[in-house]
Amino acid sequence: MTAIATRPVVQAHDVHKSFGAVEVLKGIDLTVQRGEVVCLLGASGSGKSTFLRCINHLETVDRGFILVDGQLVGSDLVRGHLREARPSVVAERKSRIGMVFQQFNLFGHMTVLQNVILAPMRVKKESRAHAVERGIALLERVGLGGKKDSYPGHLSGGQQQRVAIARALAMEPTLMLFDEPTSALDPELVGEVLDVMRDLAASGMTMVVVTHEMGFARQVASTAIFLSEGRIIEQGPPEQVIDAPSHERTRSFLAKVL
Repeated sequence: MTAIATRPVVQAHDVHKSFGAVEVLKGIDLTVQRGEVVCLLGASGSGKSTFLRCINHLETVDRGFILVDGQLVGSDLVRGHLREARPSVVAERKSRIGMVFQQFNLFGHMTVLQNVILAPMRVKKESRAHAVERGIALLERVGLGGKKDSYPGHLSGGQQQRVAIARALAMEPTLMLFDEPTSALDPELVGEVLDVMRDLAASGMTMVVVTHEMGFARQVASTAIFLSEGRIIEQGPPEQVIDAPSHERTRSFLAKVL
């Protein structure tokens, strides 16, 4: 087995993050192995989304570090000190990390297919023909092959979120991050997005998912992690963390959401 195959996709060590006087992350340590699905659970304000954004360098950490596929995303280690990497280097490293947000963030003036092929053509300099071929295949994969010429405003929320997933996959990421991808959807549309995510997990995609969908976490997660007040309180297999939690804070939270 090669070193790349055995190297963790995410390694977070002693990650701290504050916004002004508010300390949001208070020393997060986490390792995510290749092909693993990690679900981050916890109440609003526990630090889940902030940690996810730190992985993708949408937020910079104040202390500690995060490696993605063995590399710092936004910094370089120069003579023992961390220094901000060049923007072009940061952009290239971030291109390996797909992220799906609560809101879909699609370009309303572009068709579904145009949304999907934009980044591969601009960032990876793919030919239009190659980007279109892969884009259509990805839309088929998420069940939207017949919507490639539609505009986002003509789609349901669930369909828009599936387009957002296809758009992230178009960059051929090593890691997919999901920040409560179903929280903005009507209940009847949640299932269609979770089905796509289940398919991704079954294909071996490494995923870190912030979610309140406990059924999904039970079925799909390799590891469930419960955060409270910026710290990891409990982690382990979902049947342990969700069904037989050992910490009182975890039990209290789950009693309210299950």
